[in-house]
Amino acid sequence: MNKILLSIKNIKKTYGQKEALKGISLDVYKGEILGLLGVNGAGKTTLSSIIATLIPATEGDIEFNGVSIYNDLASYRAQLGFCPQRPNLNPQLTLEQNLRLSGSYYGMTEEQIDARMATLTAQFELAPFLHQRALVLSGGYKQRFMIARSLMHSPQLVLLDEPTVALDPHIRRQLWAIIKELKKSGVTVILTTHYLDEAEVLSDRVCVLDHGQIKLIDTPEKLKADFKMNNLEDVFIALMQEDPAKII
Repeated sequence: MNKILLSIKNIKKTYGQKEALKGISLDVYKGEILGLLGVNGAGKTTLSSIIATLIPATEGDIEFNGVSIYNDLASYRAQLGFCPQRPNLNPQLTLEQNLRLSGSYYGMTEEQIDARMATLTAQFELAPFLHQRALVLSGGYKQRFMIARSLMHSPQLVLLDEPTVALDPHIRRQLWAIIKELKKSGVTVILTTHYLDEAEVLSDRVCVLDHGQIKLIDTPEKLKADFKMNNLEDVFIALMQEDPAKII
């Protein structure tokens, strides 16, 4: 049985009278890729933002390796990598300087930064751009670099928020290969995506959110078998059929 890395316990989030999350509970296993799916407003961004400690939960708890993250947020964040949907690189710095800044933020020594930067530069094929500013990068390479930066401190858990949005199909496939490599290296990935083909290819399990609640959670293969569908997109559309206006 896989070890539980992250345990989300009855997480609720309200904004005034609006309930964005209505008691989310799920376990994320070490070394898996979990896809978070749902239409706009389903609660994906809110949940991933709470896991990333960008916003607080109204109620509930999250445990990392069996310990509440709220007991020591700094220690939890040291094991967490976050790649936002919109690039937030410092345009005045080179890629190398951006990586060094990230390493310094996590308390890495210069020797550790040099070694990790060499590994990531080779893995993500960034050497030709290392001494250039981020603004020279294409969309695909910018996203590639964002993922590399999120891995600078060798986190156990990485959150990828719409990592391939608006990218050309061949660039998306390149990033898929990178995400698969993360899993092979033992990194746990929570992937938020609107692309159902992406979720089907990459995810060990998918969690479908609807109106701030978990509608279902299972493997893509099991869902396709249960719904007698050929692909995850058809499963998703069947799930949303009760309200056609919600289909993305």
